[in-house]
Formats: sequence, C-alpha cells, structure tokens
Amino acid sequence: MPMRCGSLVLEQLRDRCGGLVPWLKRKIVDPLMQILRKGAEPKKLAFSTAIGITLGLFPICGVTAILCGMAIAMLRSRCHAPSVMLANFIVTPVELSLVIPFLRLGELLTGGPHFPFTADALKKVLMGQASREALFGVLHALLGWFIASPFILVVLYAVLLPCFKYLVQRFSIKPLSPRIPLHSLQDINIKIRDV
Repeated sequence: MPMRCGSLVLEQLRDRCGGLVPWLKRKIVDPLMQILRKGAEPKKLAFSTAIGITLGLFPICGVTAILCGMAIAMLRSRCHAPSVMLANFIVTPVELSLVIPFLRLGELLTGGPHFPFTADALKKVLMGQASREALFGVLHALLGWFIASPFILVVLYAVLLPCFKYLVQRFSIKPLSPRIPLHSLQDINIKIRDV
C-alpha cells in the first residue's frame, strides 16, 4: 500500500524531531480538534483566540495565565475559555521574543533612556538587585504592550475569523446555528374559543 505524501512528511518529522511531533499533537493539535468538533461559533473562537494570544504576549512572564483567567471571568459567555488558554499556551515562546520590541516601543514613546540588555543587567534583575533603570525598563515594556495590544487584537481577529470559519465548517460535527424553526407552521393549531 503506497504512503501518502502527508504521511511521509510526518514520518520524516518523527525521525528528525523524536518526541516533538507526538508532544505537539497531544498538547496542541488534539485540543484544537476537540474545540473544532464541538461546533463553537467561528466569531467566538476567533475572538477568544485573539484574546488569548494578545494576553499571552504580556511582557511579564508567569502573569499571562492569570490575565487570561481574569479575561475569561469578565467576558463569561462571550468567549470560549479553552480557546483562550490554548492560544495563551501556544504563544508562550513568542512572548519571550517580544519583550525587547515592547521595551523599545515604550522607550520610543516616552523618550526614555535605552535599557541595556546585558548579562550583568539581567543577573541583577534575577538576583533582586534591580536598579531604577531595570524598573523603568519593565514599565517601558508594559507601556509598549499596552499601546500595541489593541492593534494586535484587531489584526489577529481579522486574520483568524476566516480561518476558523473554514476550520469549523470542515471539522465540526454539530451544525453551527440551526435555522430550523422550533415548530413548523403546519404543527401550530390555533384554537378559537367560542365566547
């Protein structure tokens, strides 16, 4: 029986990456497929994923899960909690890589001094001997994220909405919004009382 091209690629990835592919499937692909199969609305999924990614980019590590939990509590039924948390989990490596751009954006907006990212400065921060410069660096990164986050949210929603429309249509087991009336007109019998 001949192998399909996709199967061949997966086999090659498994050989090269070892346990990475099963881990990605178990932690990312399987939960995403469960979300899609439950038939959630694409708008809600796109909004929730955009919220999860945007909050997941918060420049202080370890705070993003709390922020996502607070957003879920505030938005309640307007967001899809598993999508928010999955997006937050997926975006964690990107969060670390965007700390410096957020810092530089905050410095640019305030005209503040350039915070040097040296091993010595990071060591002082980790040892609790952070200087005033490090505190301003954190504040600049927060300001950069705060200014960029609405734009990130809007762009992500615009990009994710067509993606989720396609994915939900392709993988959903349940219909999106049934347009079948609860009662057909033939089932309704109007009783006229004699007065």
